Amino acid sequence: MALKVLVTLDHARTQYYHFRAIMVSGMGLFTDAYDLFSITPVMKLIGRVYYPEHDGKPGVTSPAVVSVVVAIALMGTVVGQLVFGVLGDRVGRRRVYGLCLLIMVFSSVASGFSICRTRKCMLTSLCFFRFWLGVGIAVTIRYSAPAMSELRTNIHWDQSSARCSRCRVSGFWRALGQ
Repeated sequence: MALKVLVTLDHARTQYYHFRAIMVSGMGLFTDAYDLFSITPVMKLIGRVYYPEHDGKPGVTSPAVVSVVVAIALMGTVVGQLVFGVLGDRVGRRRVYGLCLLIMVFSSVASGFSICRTRKCMLTSLCFFRFWLGVGIAVTIRYSAPAMSELRTNIHWDQSSARCSRCRVSGFWRALGQ
């Protein structure tokens, strides 16, 4: 049933759905870049809350802790590429893409609610959810541009230039997120 709808949309003229799909894919790339690189200012705020003041100066998160929290998401992207790349080839890209978007949304929200009474508890929960965020990010990085290039439309361009322009528009959002 769902595949019939997708096939029908693939053969339809360019319409609102196609532009919406480009925006959704582009916003996925935007949030990928934002989620990966927004943790550094957040770690400064965490330092003020969870690290004691020293000589009247607010607490500062150690560079080693910041590096671990940043690197754990990048390790999640490696694991996500390896695991969900193979799974996407076997099960199908659209299913895996949808699943990983859900993982990414859940882990982003959970990262925001990683609040505990102790520093160790907070950093553990933050690293756990950032790892899963990295897994979700890996798949959206991998599948956003191909998802756009696979949308076929009956416009007057040739297929290669239409696919190229959809990928460019989709990838534009990643630069804005950084």
